[in-house]
Amino acid sequence: MRRSLWVWSGLFVLALGGTAYALFWFSGGSGEPSTELTTPTIAGQTTTTGVSGSETSTSEGESEGLAFVIQPEESEATFTLDEVLRGEPQTVVGATSEVVGQFILDLEDLSQTQFSDIVVNARTFATGSSNRDRAIRGPIILNSATDDFEFITFVVTEAVGLDGSASVGDDLSFTLVGDLSIRDQTNPVEFEVTAALVDDSTVEGTATAEVLRSDFGIGIPNVPSVADVTDEVTLQLEFLATSS
Repeated sequence: MRRSLWVWSGLFVLALGGTAYALFWFSGGSGEPSTELTTPTIAGQTTTTGVSGSETSTSEGESEGLAFVIQPEESEATFTLDEVLRGEPQTVVGATSEVVGQFILDLEDLSQTQFSDIVVNARTFATGSSNRDRAIRGPIILNSATDDFEFITFVVTEAVGLDGSASVGDDLSFTLVGDLSIRDQTNPVEFEVTAALVDDSTVEGTATAEVLRSDFGIGIPNVPSVADVTDEVTLQLEFLATSS
């Protein structure tokens, strides 16, 4: 019965608009993550916990700081771009809370702050349109329905402008420089970060970067109703990280 339903669905999709629509329907997958995300470790860190914990031990010579862990349920990774849909300008925002990462913050010497990789499950982006979401997960765009390209990873190589000391209530502004991997492409990217030390166990902030989708081999399907999709994409992470 289920096989018959899929066959009829496929024929219906073909009747609506040809092979491009069929490609969306069958290749986009369900959008369910293949595995639960866990917080990446920091180089030299000997102890780590899951997404809700912050226990950390460091090797000799490393900074003495607190580990702040991004809380997915209080954080959101988004991409934003513009397109023309059926002749009308549209701003498309894809969002997911499936994002993890951590940093060790030394308030006495911010230059010693250490960062783990930041990982986003690209399969779980939602835009408010199930058809668009399936297309995004398909092979022409993110191809995140496949396990090889399910995750987007940002590897931090340098924090520019993060120095001096800080205390509760202070606002911080700095640039995270690193390598962003989407699909099978990796490019250098800079995220502009603003963060606030809410209290001695909470940091919240926003990291924003502008990238070109063409730099990552991200195409746009040839669909009659969609036109003029911008090459420029805004990536943003609104995060809340806690230490316990």
